[in-house]
Amino acid sequence: MVSTLFSLSVSHLVLWATGLILVLGFLKLIRLLLQRQMLARAMDSFPGPPTHWLFGHAQEIQQTGSLDKVVTWAHQYDYAHPLWIGPFLGFLNIYEPDYAKAVYSRGDPKAADVYDFFLQWIGKGLLVLQGPKWYQHRKLLTPGFHYDVLKSYVAVFTNSTHAMLDKWEEKAREDKSFDIFCDVGYMALDSLMKCTFGKGDSSLGHRDSSYYSAVCDLTLLMQQRIESFQYHNDFIYWLTPHGRRFLRACQAAHDHTDQVIRERKAALQDEKEQEKIQNRRHLDFLDILLGARDENGIKLSDADLRAEVDTFMFEGHDTTTSGISWFLYCMALYPQHQHRCREEVCEILGDRDSFQWDDLVKMTYLTMCIKESFRLYPPVPQVYRQLSKPVNFVDGRSLPAGSLISLHIYALHRNSAVWPDPEVFDPLRFSSENVARRHPFAFMPFSAGPRNCIGQQFAMNEMKVVTALCLLRFEFALDPLQLPVKMPQLILRSKNGIHLRLKSLRLGSGK
Repeated sequence: MVSTLFSLSVSHLVLWATGLILVLGFLKLIRLLLQRQMLARAMDSFPGPPTHWLFGHAQEIQQTGSLDKVVTWAHQYDYAHPLWIGPFLGFLNIYEPDYAKAVYSRGDPKAADVYDFFLQWIGKGLLVLQGPKWYQHRKLLTPGFHYDVLKSYVAVFTNSTHAMLDKWEEKAREDKSFDIFCDVGYMALDSLMKCTFGKGDSSLGHRDSSYYSAVCDLTLLMQQRIESFQYHNDFIYWLTPHGRRFLRACQAAHDHTDQVIRERKAALQDEKEQEKIQNRRHLDFLDILLGARDENGIKLSDADLRAEVDTFMFEGHDTTTSGISWFLYCMALYPQHQHRCREEVCEILGDRDSFQWDDLVKMTYLTMCIKESFRLYPPVPQVYRQLSKPVNFVDGRSLPAGSLISLHIYALHRNSAVWPDPEVFDPLRFSSENVARRHPFAFMPFSAGPRNCIGQQFAMNEMKVVTALCLLRFEFALDPLQLPVKMPQLILRSKNGIHLRLKSLRLGSGK
């Protein structure tokens, strides 16, 4: 009798659970259909490429060469077009300066449908925050990028770069091309650890290398998730092999960050170490975070602290890695510009063996070449926003609040209506005269408006020091058998690496 009642109660429970799951699933489907209807109605006045009923444009943008596919669409559809990832998520994809200004001059929040995927990894840091908390964190972090702080980093960039170049001397002797991307990545991480987290003069250890590998995994998995609509649901994603791999990589990244924070907090308990930090000419990024207080004297919580460290650890080295690697590829592709940059750097340096802060502003031609490489190969090729209020565009069309925007920086930078002969590498586009005549939102490698990249001056300074030292030490040439294949992976990477041939310019190198 008892067993019969028990079996009945279990069967009823299973029935109720099944019914509840079906009801919740139905309500979720209704919500997604209503969202699709709202987004589709909002973009009615914008023609675009045909969509698949289930995949949207996901299949096309997942293919090799997806970046250039969007450029092709940009030639067909003026200003903007709808871009659907799966059946329910639709963005207005924009690539025209006035359209970019209409949205990015306002400070609308990041699109939660994309940036919420970051939360498991970097938490609620500056990248994904919005509203008063974003403003509070931005204000607290700004002193970490002050002129006096950045000035002291030139020597750190130099030391980390020399360590990489010494390794390249050995590789260059083999007289074969090799992939520079990973080496640049380790160098950028080494610089970041030293100048923003007080790592000192020691080079990267096993833990740091594991962190670099974890970030590579995470960027790949994030891009796959964004482009695969079936992974947009958290419950489904965490059950997949990709989702479990993502969680493992998150744990590896968090372990690294937690260790960095623990070591600094422990050091601050030591009076001698505390006195040493206070007597330094500047506080590093982590010092500033640990000592930061808002108007009410409240410190960052442990969760906020880790989120900002995780955010800066990712953004501070991955985007720079992309920028430096593609710049060196451009120098190999255009040897006449490589030669001119090298001449300028030699003239600035004279008979000195290291750069000083005042040298950076003198690197005019090198800076123009860096910006032109950013135009053709932007480190972050695409960013997303969600409108907090309606927007009216220059051609009379509009979008209501709640609409999703994709700014395709890669397509904007190759928009032939803005950039004559957009595929041609021409550094003089960034002469002061040409910049003054151009739309201020035509060139956005660091985004623009109030939510622009807080670390852009840090990145530019590092780019100048690293690339100048590379050009002084080596001559770069292409490997015609292994040309890079562009691939968006949050940042712009190459599917097959960036393989270059290096010839040492040192006397007695045997080259």
